[in-house]
Parts: sequence; structure tokens; C-alpha cells
Amino acid sequence: METCPCGSGNPYSDCCEPLIEDPKKAQTAEILMRSRYTAFVKKEFDHIHETTHATKREEYSTDGGASWTKNFEWMGLEIVRAENGGPEDTTGTVEFIARYRKDGSRFQHHEVAEFSKEDDQWFFKDGQPPAAVQSIRQGPKVGRNEPCPCNSGKKYKKCCGR
Repeated sequence: METCPCGSGNPYSDCCEPLIEDPKKAQTAEILMRSRYTAFVKKEFDHIHETTHATKREEYSTDGGASWTKNFEWMGLEIVRAENGGPEDTTGTVEFIARYRKDGSRFQHHEVAEFSKEDDQWFFKDGQPPAAVQSIRQGPKVGRNEPCPCNSGKKYKKCCGR
């Protein structure tokens, strides 16, 4: 029994496989997102095409999807958050991180995906990178030639500032 690549912990045959065979079965935007990730893992590019909103399908071809992911080793899906996108909603947003390896290097695709529901079927509509979060330094900046804040007695540049 094969575990589903979407990270649910459920068997593939009970989780995403039925959705890949019939996309209308996806009850929520998050469930559709998981099935789309699994479709990339399983190279089921027709599912990606069928679950892309009609206004965006021209931007995606099954051959194009196959070529840019051909050498990917998918390593996992993390759902960061999901807003709306429930069975009674008509729109939803799912922020996710898909991790993969290509040519021995690890990468991650972090996206905020928008979904819409039409005629009781969820579709991927658009995706954007998440908003950048600016980090704010807590406390004053330590100068290179100042004593190291770890109290080693060394200058910062010779200690923790390396």
C-alpha cells in the first residue's frame, strides 16, 4: 500500500488517486491543491491541465509541465495556511511550500495559490509568491571592532561575527 505523496498519511488509492481520475470529487481548495501536487509527483499532467481555470489554461500545456519537471525529485508538500475554500465557498486561498530536488540541489517552491469554484468544481486560478516579511533587528547593531556580545573578550569580528 503506497502512501499518498500529498503528505496526508493516507493511502494513495484512497486519497489523491480518485481525485486525479475525477477532479470533481475535490471538496475543498486544499484537497485540490494536494491532488495537483500529487499529479506533479506522479507525472499526471492532464490533471494539472484539467484543474487549471479555463482563463489560465492557455498558459499551461501538458508538454510544458512535463518538460520543466521531468528531472525533479519531489520531496514533500507543506500546507502553510488555507483561507476559505471550503465546501460552501466559491473562492479559496492555499499557501504552500513544495520541496524538490533537481540535479542534486534542493529547492522549494513557496506560493499563495488562488482557487475558484464553478459548477461544483474547484479550479486553480492563479499563484503568487508570498508577501516578503521584513525582519526587524532586536537591539542595537554590534560593530565589527566592538567587544563580542557573547562576553568572550574578543572583538566581534574575531568571534561571533565571522
